[in-house]
Amino acid sequence: MTARTAVPVRVERIRKSYGASVALDDVTLEFPAGGFSTLLGPSGCGKTTLLRSIAGFETLDAGAVFVGGRDVAGDPPWRRRIGFVFQSYALWPHMTVGQNVAYGLKLRSLPGAEIDARVANVLERVGMAGLGGRHPGQLSGGQKQRVALARALVLEPDVLLLDEPLSNLDARLRVEMRREIRRLQREVGITTIYVTHDQEEALELSDVVAVMSEGRVEQVGSAEEVYCRPRSPFVATFLGAAALLSGEVQADGALVVSGHRLALGLPSALAGRQVRVALRPEDVVLETDGGAGLSAIVVESAYLGHGWRVVARLENGTELAAFSARAAAPGQAVRITPRHATVVDGGT
Repeated sequence: MTARTAVPVRVERIRKSYGASVALDDVTLEFPAGGFSTLLGPSGCGKTTLLRSIAGFETLDAGAVFVGGRDVAGDPPWRRRIGFVFQSYALWPHMTVGQNVAYGLKLRSLPGAEIDARVANVLERVGMAGLGGRHPGQLSGGQKQRVALARALVLEPDVLLLDEPLSNLDARLRVEMRREIRRLQREVGITTIYVTHDQEEALELSDVVAVMSEGRVEQVGSAEEVYCRPRSPFVATFLGAAALLSGEVQADGALVVSGHRLALGLPSALAGRQVRVALRPEDVVLETDGGAGLSAIVVESAYLGHGWRVVARLENGTELAAFSARAAAPGQAVRITPRHATVVDGGT
């Protein structure tokens, strides 16, 4: 594969509707050159529609798509220099691995020797060297995904788009393949946009995460930013487990929740305001032998190998999760003490 200069991708005020259903609602996003960006959100939030719009598979109602500074919104998919990896692999079952990978190159009428060299090179890069003569039916799910990647990369595109490519794999293979995808992306240096609803996948892979909901972008930032500093209740609760508590901020940064004072060190500028804060399991101390925290009743307890994940219900009905070194039985009375919280509503 020939080294190429990475290009940025930008979508500007794009809209897409299907009848009365709005799939993309005035979306503007920048995807950095050579970076790994992830579109994260629940089913139906518009992330796949956005990816397909960048690829040219959808006709936009409004807006522009810039690849390397050039608006390609009016170009058909084959003119956009974009590689696309589908969730279903989309391999030709009657063709061998080598023929599948070579298909796009043959459409470009490249010399046979160049096609053979490029196919051999990319199959080696994705760990499929020597398997060019097999048919898709003879491959595992992970191998099919590698072939789909090879078929996209062999065309030497400016941008690589991946639509939930690991959703058909088992848990072990998903972990293995996402690390392989990230390795290849760094090695090739290609601008990559990845769609997933898997929060862990997004956090591990991404330079940039764009969290989407109902056709809009809720927040954009690094994996650390969107996880540790969510800007809305939706981002806080979708990206990782988080419970929301409402209360009034005190002058010393404490939060009063249902008459209980929690020393959270919130900004003093918020004193007197009613806010909502997000609590993640790692921000919470659970005590089974008394304590001064919030009263709660255990509703669920699961052993994770490195400890227990306990879900407890507060007196106001809010359920939150915490990690514990000891088991706690459902129905057991416990105390919950938050150590840190992030304001997600009411802070402005």
